[in-house]
Amino acid sequence: MFDVDGVFLSEERCFDASALTVWEMLHHPEYLGLSGENFTPEPDEGTIRRVRREVFAEDRVLDWLKARGINSNWDMVFLTFSCQLLSLLRRLEEIRPGWSRSWLEEPIDAERLKGLGRVVREAGIDFRPSYEGFIPAFSSSRAEKHEILLHLNRLAEDWLDVQKPVFSRNSALWELGRSAFQEWYLGEDLYRRVEGSKPRTPGKPGFLHQEIPLAPKEAIQRTLRRLRDRGIVLGIGTGRPRLETEVPLRSLGLLDAFEPERIVTASEVVRAEESHPDRAPLGKPHPFTYVKGYLGLKAPDEACLDADFPLPGAEEVLIVGDSVADLLAARRMGCRFAATLTGLTGEKARPKFEELGADYILEDVTRLPDAIF
Repeated sequence: MFDVDGVFLSEERCFDASALTVWEMLHHPEYLGLSGENFTPEPDEGTIRRVRREVFAEDRVLDWLKARGINSNWDMVFLTFSCQLLSLLRRLEEIRPGWSRSWLEEPIDAERLKGLGRVVREAGIDFRPSYEGFIPAFSSSRAEKHEILLHLNRLAEDWLDVQKPVFSRNSALWELGRSAFQEWYLGEDLYRRVEGSKPRTPGKPGFLHQEIPLAPKEAIQRTLRRLRDRGIVLGIGTGRPRLETEVPLRSLGLLDAFEPERIVTASEVVRAEESHPDRAPLGKPHPFTYVKGYLGLKAPDEACLDADFPLPGAEEVLIVGDSVADLLAARRMGCRFAATLTGLTGEKARPKFEELGADYILEDVTRLPDAIF
């Protein structure tokens, strides 16, 4: 079973979309509307590169998040934006004591962000995001995976004396970031079709059709054929929604190599979370995605959630991914793991995978047949 990003497709455009989402939520009038940037829904490549460098601090923030097992662009947006939001509220608290604590009592949606932006302008605060401050703000936490999101509540307590949990993955703010990311990634027309609503910010062309394969598509096609010719069943376990998985893989001539019953995406994960909110979150590194692929799409979610580990026959299952989150899921299931060095950090990821005991470490996915046969 294969992850998609960092294995078949470059993550670069997804990371670009994440950075642009944070940029938009901070500076667009439909959100906070902070001064200092001229927002446009159609930035040129130079602007995209600049925003990416700034928002993720030359990708140091991305490296840190990936190393902690954060594999979802939606979570990355939530964490990065929320850290700046708390910094802004901390600044406002100095001028209007108690106001920020009161503001955090209600769910944070777009209208409340716009209202906060008005208060900031009325108070004469010239707030400039300090993206470099993200890692220091989280350095006191040893949390990994989805628990990192809850560290935002610790910051709210330390900085603003907020005593109750405000930040979580099922919050209005998390959903707002998810929706804004989808606008950037899908583009206006496809967003309307997929989400069934109009985008908050029209005019975005979308990145979905700009995907970059991590090896020549013919080489990846040959790799998958070699595996199938050996009788190996191929599946996918990805944090992408279904449409965002199928469209680029089909365009590259790869989709038909995989058993349809074993293609599991974020769409299935979200549905399972909605049906079993007490078991959420179920995204990687939770093994649900890969367990669902192992048992098949027709298997009830309950069977996937209550599976005993190690799975029967797990030693015959190989998970191929580029992230620590993939490795942790594989280990929980009792499966073997092959790491590809085509993710965000490239060759620099090798020592971490060696430390964690990956069964195979590959320069790219096309090396897989020679490694296992």
